[in-house]
Amino acid sequence: MGVRKRERAEAIKEAKKTQYFAKLNNCPTSPRKMRLVADLVRGEKINTALNILRFSKKEASNRLEKLLLSAIANWQAKNEEASLEDADLFIKEIRVDGGTMLKRLRPAPQGRAHRIRKRSNHVTLVLGANDNTQS
Repeated sequence: MGVRKRERAEAIKEAKKTQYFAKLNNCPTSPRKMRLVADLVRGEKINTALNILRFSKKEASNRLEKLLLSAIANWQAKNEEASLEDADLFIKEIRVDGGTMLKRLRPAPQGRAHRIRKRSNHVTLVLGANDNTQS
């Protein structure tokens, strides 16, 4: 590996130490349905977001709640000495991308077939902390 490439890799590794995120890959929900719930919690503080997800009737909210709890656990693993209440965490970024599609055939009239696309998605959730409260 070249010197510049190694230095760049080390810089990326250092940046990831201060970034707290969780990913959910190949979730069997359409991206459109997941984005409806993701838009509700984007930019919210974690306590507010957990309440929104817990009391939402959408199926995708259960999966996003679990993902948010995972991101909080990742933050706690990297900041063992800090308390969660003092950190003032919020959802900095939540991104829902399309995943793989399962293609199935459904019988149609007169010997034809219609294609059914069973969609999945990838969700990336990034937490941010207000720097003015941390020392």
